[in-house]
Amino acid sequence: MKEQTSVKSSPATIIIHMLQGALIGLGSVLPGISGGVLSVVFGVYKPIMELLSNPFRHFKTHVPRLLPYILGAAAGFLGVANLLAFFLEKYPAPSVCLFIGLITGMFPSLWEEAGLHGRTKGSIFSTVAAMFLVFTLLIILNTSSITITPNFFWYLFCGFCFSLSIIAPGMSFSTLLMPLGLYTPFVDGLGRLSPDVVLPSGIGALATIVCLSKLVNSLFENYYSFAFHAILGIVIAATVMIIPFDSFRLSVNSCLTNIFFFSAGILITLLMDKMNLS
Repeated sequence: MKEQTSVKSSPATIIIHMLQGALIGLGSVLPGISGGVLSVVFGVYKPIMELLSNPFRHFKTHVPRLLPYILGAAAGFLGVANLLAFFLEKYPAPSVCLFIGLITGMFPSLWEEAGLHGRTKGSIFSTVAAMFLVFTLLIILNTSSITITPNFFWYLFCGFCFSLSIIAPGMSFSTLLMPLGLYTPFVDGLGRLSPDVVLPSGIGALATIVCLSKLVNSLFENYYSFAFHAILGIVIAATVMIIPFDSFRLSVNSCLTNIFFFSAGILITLLMDKMNLS
């Protein structure tokens, strides 16, 4: 998953990138999946952050490359989500295992890319520290049982969480909103294009992107190894947290099915990497 130096792509590559964008869009809205993590594993997280932090400077160089991902993400978020949501509802464990396989298959490339500018003890520490922090946060959120009444302020918070799930890989906004009882009204409001939900969440999302994207991009420019290794820790923790452990213990058939889809996800990423499509 190396940086591409040219925006020219074959039709097959464009289709693959649109499919990857669709997965990013799906991961942004579906419970337990992080669009930010998928943007990392598909190699577009850094250019997305560069574009968001300085759109005028990077428009000509980044938009042509990212356009297939943007179109795919829009389709995944708005259109295909219902289809995949059906599979996640009907076959939750195998579907999640497929995503985990995709992420696992990309990890060697992520590790290689994280070390492009060297690897130090500080880099390894940032990985471990990020893993610990994310594990702690997600465990607290998963074990808490707070319920609140949605209003303008809380939908601002929903927009913040949504953007955070893109800027900070692994921070699935569904994981943040579900313990508060905000996930269902937020997604339902977006689906109905309700102004009461779209307006405040849009303001929250835009403000978050403006404030945090420049910070993240600055970290990459000045502390590349430290920042990217921290993201690796986030990806590992977020991925471990969505493993459906209970379904592996349910039955032999359930366990084998999960292993099959997990392996299929790894195989898909290996084939994409071999074809230089990842």
